[in-house]
Parts: sequence; structure tokens; C-alpha cells
Amino acid sequence: MQYHFPVVIIDEHYNAQNASGLGIRGLAQALEALGMEVTAATAYSDMANIAAHASRASAFIVGLVDADFPKAGKENDTVHELRDFVRKVRVCSPDVPIFLYGETKSAAAVPNDVTRELHGFIHMFEDTPEFVARYIAREAREYLESLPPPFFKALTQYAAGSSYSWHCPGHSGGVAFLKSPVGQMFHQFFGENMLRADVCNAVEELGQLLEHTGPVAKSEKNAARIFGCDHLFFVTNGTSTSNKIVWNYAVAPGDVVVVDRNCHKSILHAITLTGAIPVFLTPTRNQYGIIGPIPKKEFSIKEIVKKIRANPLIKDKSARPRILTLTQSTYDGIVYNDEEIKKGLDGQVDILHFDEAWLPHAAFHPFYRNMHAIDPAKSRTKESLVFATHSTHKLLAGISQASQICAENSETRKLDLASFNESFLMHTSTSPQYAIIASCDVAASMMEGRAGHALVDESLQEALDFRRAMREVARDYKDWWFDVWGPKKLPRTGIGTQKDWMLDAGDTWHGFGDVAPGFNMLDPIKATVVTPGLNLDGHFAKTGIPAAVVTKYLSEHGIIVEKTGLYSFFIMFTIGITKSRWNTMVTELQQFKDAYDVNAPLWRVMPKFIAAFPMYENKGLKDLCQAVHEAYHAADVARLTTDMYISEMHPAMTPTDAYACLVHKKTERVKIDELEGRISAVLLTPYPPGIPLLVPGERVNHRIVQYLKFARDFTAKFPGFETDVHGLVKEKDTDDITEYFLDCVREK
Repeated sequence: MQYHFPVVIIDEHYNAQNASGLGIRGLAQALEALGMEVTAATAYSDMANIAAHASRASAFIVGLVDADFPKAGKENDTVHELRDFVRKVRVCSPDVPIFLYGETKSAAAVPNDVTRELHGFIHMFEDTPEFVARYIAREAREYLESLPPPFFKALTQYAAGSSYSWHCPGHSGGVAFLKSPVGQMFHQFFGENMLRADVCNAVEELGQLLEHTGPVAKSEKNAARIFGCDHLFFVTNGTSTSNKIVWNYAVAPGDVVVVDRNCHKSILHAITLTGAIPVFLTPTRNQYGIIGPIPKKEFSIKEIVKKIRANPLIKDKSARPRILTLTQSTYDGIVYNDEEIKKGLDGQVDILHFDEAWLPHAAFHPFYRNMHAIDPAKSRTKESLVFATHSTHKLLAGISQASQICAENSETRKLDLASFNESFLMHTSTSPQYAIIASCDVAASMMEGRAGHALVDESLQEALDFRRAMREVARDYKDWWFDVWGPKKLPRTGIGTQKDWMLDAGDTWHGFGDVAPGFNMLDPIKATVVTPGLNLDGHFAKTGIPAAVVTKYLSEHGIIVEKTGLYSFFIMFTIGITKSRWNTMVTELQQFKDAYDVNAPLWRVMPKFIAAFPMYENKGLKDLCQAVHEAYHAADVARLTTDMYISEMHPAMTPTDAYACLVHKKTERVKIDELEGRISAVLLTPYPPGIPLLVPGERVNHRIVQYLKFARDFTAKFPGFETDVHGLVKEKDTDDITEYFLDCVREK
């Protein structure tokens, strides 16, 4: 395949009618004659901006003018600009060739820290343009050939080979789509390369994901090296599947497991599938509905043993936990000191599993030291195996469903690869999507060395700039504006230090109470924007702006947020975020404020929403906000949603036994009003926040019933702002009124 990576020439004399201009243009023509694409810039002042796009170049040629350079051993602005250019290029592209092209000045005129980063120093008219062009073209092509990691390289070579396919998939490299008009549309949209690269495991030269052979194995080993772990496995079904693979390897029926109550539902599915008996560690929550850290004391084996002894389903009170799974970081960005957790539980729990779906970037920046599971610079555990599962598609550059499992051996135990792969085979498709494997491969390669550090550093910088910009706007408004949840004091420039983002018991901003020193940090790239109307004490203001209205407005204007709470919404500064994107967010929020302040009619500012829900047509934006706000206030919903998550849950059956009742039709659908005390047969998960509230086998308590009644009544009163509760069954009665039910274990 022909990739578009031009040779970039930076030379002030490129268009000049003098010897320098003739020389550099002759070289450009010679490069083009070899099939190389050439792009030229004529202003040294642009070098810094050009360097920012170094990932798009196959080589750089920087023209030097004798008069601009000082005598050997001295430096001036030209030297400083050159050094800055080289430094910026090397941050994101450590190996792209850089050539200097000059008149008579030699390498002696350039400082050593610059020359050591160069691939060559070309003097004008010493060799023919054709010779020099061949030299540059060779270096550029070798550089491009070195870029693809093993699997991606093999896949592109296979797709370019134009082999006739007799294996599945049935579209045969996209040919089937060409036989249908709608298929033609599909083919044109996704393109030839994607469809030719969609192959099956019969293609031996690409290796086997299920058996970890060939280019797949080479890529997994390469990724393991980059992430600093002993073993790494690509997973094409998302981190939901990665979590289940780890659990099926580690857990058998009847095993005691320790689980973060704030876990992803895939962990609870894993509990159900394995037949484990869970004991839960309960996180804190603030009145914004933001999930806080599990108190440090809960990670002590003493406290875990207490929970085991108190659990009526565990018969052997001396049972040793098989696995501990911790959500690292939380959805809202709270990060734990993993080193302290590993030190405290090493040898007390067989396997320590950190669900780092939202933290794969942490391994590549010292800002996160001690705050991620596997770090080759840190000592290994003595006994416990350590796993980290990463959603490569969330914070890195994988495509959807791209995930990986990282494993680290202890000093005394090694991962049994054959046994682990049995679990891997249980959950991995025999027809994996090869584009997902390739994206895992490429996403890992992108994070290697200085480039990975630069990408994470840029995310942190953009996140801090956004926070500072929001505070700057706030200074211009005397009435109200949006806040970004986080420390009260921000560094004036740059990203600051880890200490700036640590949670402390004396802080008033987080609302999590007595937090242990040095144990938790807020990841700055996770930004929760807080809307007016509710404070951290859970008190409602007279007026308010519910976040659901704000995010509906934003979606009308092309901005989709990650999560919406009662008075907050959540955005992430991934490695793909740009200044344009967050500046647009700030601008749209200002426009929302203008519309709110004048109570602009909804038909004008949210026409798509009104087309779907015409009952709001005659309302103003402020009127709608106030109506929803008053409904929240009347139900004291902030306190209700906090209390229901931290209220004590009572297990009556194991999740596996409760689910078996569902399978065997030993359940009944119970109305919300009649739920209290009943045993749930399913996961009950409100959105937001998307965290399971009830696990199969637990009894429904009074607080949960209160919340479900509120959700039912609110949905009826404010269509379009529904509170989704996964697990509830909706049925309409004879009067076309929607009733809500929960599948509960049938009472005898």
C-alpha cells in the first residue's frame, strides 16, 4: 500500500532565484522523480508548528544559510530555533530522518545535542541531486518500513497480496458487497482495505490469536515489552471479556472473592458464571453522585476476614480469597495507590486483579507513579499474581472492543500459560476481527518510548488548559457559571505534580470525608463539569440547571458527552482530544448560558428535541431547567441516590443460584411497589451512573424501592429525560399505562 508521508523541506530560499533556491528545488525534483511526495515551507518561523506534525512526514530537510549561523562553539537564535525544532520532532517521532542542507557550514557549527539526532548533513552541489535524493529516499523508506508492528505489518502485506479467498467471511474480501446496490454503499463507506483485511484464522501467515502464534504472538510480546509486563494477551471482545477470562482462570464454584462494589457489570457476570461467593468493598460517594474511593482500611486482610465471617453464604469462615478485583480508576477518575494495596494483600489473596479499563495510559507517564498495577521499576509481589485489564479503545488508540490482559508473575509463582489459555478459549471468538487485533498492535506501538510519554503529557496539558479556561470564563460572569470538579488550586502553567491532585482528608472539594493520605488521586484527564443547583452537602439551591438538560442542548450542537449525572456531566481528555474540541465545548456552554439567561424558547435552541417531544414546545430553556430541578428537589434525589448505593445489602442466595432460578423459570415479575424484601434474580443497574445497584441473590431494600418509584414517576412526568434502569421490565397494561417489574426469585 502507498502511504502518504511526504518529505518535508524547510528552506527560506526554496522559491528564490539564486543558487540556494536552484539547489533545493533540484533536490525536490529529484525526490519526486523517485516517487516521493514533497512538501515545502519557506519560513523558519513555522518550524515549531511543522514539528507538531512530525508524525505525518517520512523525512525532514532543513535548509541552512551561512549568514544565519554563528562561529563554531557559539549559539544564536537560529541555533536555538533549530534545537527546539529537533526536540519537538523527536518527542513524537523519535526515528524520523532529519537532514540539514547547507552551503559551507559543517556539523561543527551545530551543537552536539542537535547533530546526534540527525541522519545526515548535506552540502549544496557536492553531489548530484539524483544521488542525494536516492540517499534521502532510502532513509525515508526504511523509516516507514520500520513503523508497522508485527501483526499490522503482516496484515497489510496479506491484504496487498490480492490472494483469492476461499475461506470465510462470506463476503470474500468485499466482493459480495459489489453484487448489491446497498452492498456497494457499504463497500464505498468502509473501503477496500478494511474488507480485504477482514479474514479468518485459516490465513496461516497471520498467526493465531487463540493459540498465540506467528505475527499475533510477536505483537503480544512486543506489547508486553512496551507495557512492562511478563505476558500480554489481545482481546477482541472488549474488557468485559478480558475480565471474564481472568476470572475463569482464577475462580471456581464456591470460591470466596473480594470485589469492589463499584465494579463493572462484567465482574458481576463473572461471579455468576464462576459460581463464586462475593464479599464487597464499599466505596464512598459524594452528593454530586460521584463515586469516591474505597477507604484504605477496607483493604486490610483483617477487615476482609470480618466481611467473610459476616457473610451468611460462606460456610468455611477461614476461606482464603481467590481474587480481589478493584476498579482502577473509577469512572469519574479516582485512582488508588496500587503499590500500597499490593504490599498489604500480597500472599493474603491469590490473585490481585486491577480493572484498568480507564487507566491504560498511566504506564507511560511519571505523573501516575505508584498509581497503576504493573510497573517494571517496582518490586514484584512475593506470592500473589497480578493482572491488569485495559480497554485499549477507551483511553488509547484502539478501535471499539480492543482490549488486552496484562499479567505479572510474582517472585514465587508464574502464570500457567496453558491453563490460562483454556480460559482464554472459553471467551474468545474463533472468528476474531483482525482489524481489532491490528488496532491493539498499533495502539501499543504508538505508546513506545518518548512518543507514548508525549501523547499522555499532551492529554494532561489539554485537560489542565480546559480547567484553567473554564475558571477564566467564570471570572467574567458575576451570576453563575459551570464548575469543573477538582482541586481548588491549579498550577498556573503546565500539569503540576502528582501531589497537586492527591485527595486529602482536609480538602473540601472532593466530598469523600476522611481520605487516607497518599492513597488516592484524581486523574486530571477525567473532567466532571458541575452545573448549578446542588452543593456538596446535598442541599438544593432555589434555582438549578440539571445536567440532563445541558447535555441534551450540547447534543443538538454536535457535542456528545461520556456520562450525565444529576448536576454534573463527564468528559475525558484522551490522546485524541484537541484544543479545537475543548474550546468548542467552552463556547457552547457560554451559548447555553446566554440562552438560559433570556429563557430562550426550546423550539429555537433545541429544535430536534422538540420535534421528538412536542409537549415542551412552548417552554423556555430556563423554565424546563427549573421544572426538572424542582422535581429533583422534591424527591431529595441527590441524597436518595447516594444512600441507596452505600446502604447495607443483604445476600440471600449466591448470584449463580439466583440466576439459575431465572433460567429454570422459578421467578416472578414483581411490581415496584411490592419489591421490598424480595430477592432479585437479575442485575439492577441505573443509568446514570451505570453501576449495578443490586446483584442477583440480594434483597431489595427500602431505599432502592424509593429510588425506583422516583425513576418511574419522573420518567412519566418528563419524557425525553428518562432514567434508564437496566434490569427493570417495562410492560403496558390494558389502559396503555407503563408498569415496571423486576424479576425476583419466586417465593415458596
